[in-house]
Amino acid sequence: MVTALHHVSVIVSNTEQALKFYGDILGLPVDNSRPDLGYPGAWLNIGKQQIHLLELPNPDSVTDRPEHGGRDRHVAMLVASLDDVVVKLEQNNITFTLSKSGRRALFCRDPDGNGVELIEE
Repeated sequence: MVTALHHVSVIVSNTEQALKFYGDILGLPVDNSRPDLGYPGAWLNIGKQQIHLLELPNPDSVTDRPEHGGRDRHVAMLVASLDDVVVKLEQNNITFTLSKSGRRALFCRDPDGNGVELIEE
């Protein structure tokens, strides 16, 4: 029945700020085919899949989330080099924790506190 994941949606408070994280730091390109949906946002391509940034009021509390993003809802993405990601995160003062599983992976949070896992291929 289900054949693939098409996209995940992430609620953000400021699209431009979120694009600095997802676009400038993680390198995801914007898909300019996003129609006017009546609220700000962006679609970002990851191969055939996407992340949809939704600039809408967040119904979830962003306080008191676990320090380690692996113990929270998160989006997981593959990266070619975890070492390169670490450099980019450190250059931008973004805190992260290494995967507790021992895999070459880390967890960080976007500017709105959404969990992001980055796993080396």
